Amino acid sequence: MAIPDFPHSELEAGKVSLPELGEMFKMRTEEKTGFLKKIFYAGIPVIAITFAELLIFGGRLKEASIAYTLLLLALSFSIVVTKKYEIRKVYQALLLLTIFRLVNFSMPIFFDINIYSFIFVYAPLAIPAMIATIHQRVVYEKKRDTLRRIWIYLPFSVLTGLAFAEAEYILIGTRELIPDLSLENLLILIVIMVFIVGLVEELVFRSILQTRMEEFLGPAGGIFLSSLLFGVMHSNYGTPYEMAYTFLVGGFLGYLFYRTRSLPLVIMIHGSINVFLFGIIPHLGPGLGLL
Repeated sequence: MAIPDFPHSELEAGKVSLPELGEMFKMRTEEKTGFLKKIFYAGIPVIAITFAELLIFGGRLKEASIAYTLLLLALSFSIVVTKKYEIRKVYQALLLLTIFRLVNFSMPIFFDINIYSFIFVYAPLAIPAMIATIHQRVVYEKKRDTLRRIWIYLPFSVLTGLAFAEAEYILIGTRELIPDLSLENLLILIVIMVFIVGLVEELVFRSILQTRMEEFLGPAGGIFLSSLLFGVMHSNYGTPYEMAYTFLVGGFLGYLFYRTRSLPLVIMIHGSINVFLFGIIPHLGPGLGLL
């Protein structure tokens, strides 16, 4: 068997000694072992969240709430006892998902689901998300670069949001969250879906979770796992097509965020999808009534 990266001619020429070659193989083995450990540390809570979401998908909300409560305690304990700072940062990011779902569980107890219920679900998560963003020192695109590119970002976000919303509407056929398309109702929908829902979800999934996973497992692993969790946490829609579709949308948003580090860009796209999906398309029909 040939030795990778070290041709026999170089070994014979004395460029690489046998002790050095042995040290090279030892370093590679340690790197592979370290990477497998990282997959284990990140994979266990990801699997736990996926399991809890599948319980929700199956209508077993009581069991899912118990699973999330246990996971919340386990992640909190792990953050306290682990000595590795990079693992603590990953678990802090995953902890936000458990808090989000547990808050979401409590909301239907008090009132029926409507557009204003999003405020009560997402607003409590905004505070820990902001704190985590500051604590974990997430790096974003510079403000002056964002302002310089906003004339590209804004139309791109609206058109992309419309395209994704059209496809998602075909998959799940959402109902409208506003009674009509009056200016007042549209403004309310835009504020809630862009500046509350879009902001909080993108802070959690792209800004915090994806960034931490990228540092822990590399860009591909970070985008994949954050998108996977973004998809499975749409289990409450009750269709596997929605979870698969939002996984793909999450991957698209994750790649854009990785390339641009622009939080406003992914927020505007996310918000645009929701505005079209829950407001404009249900009233006008697919193709905005033009088809």
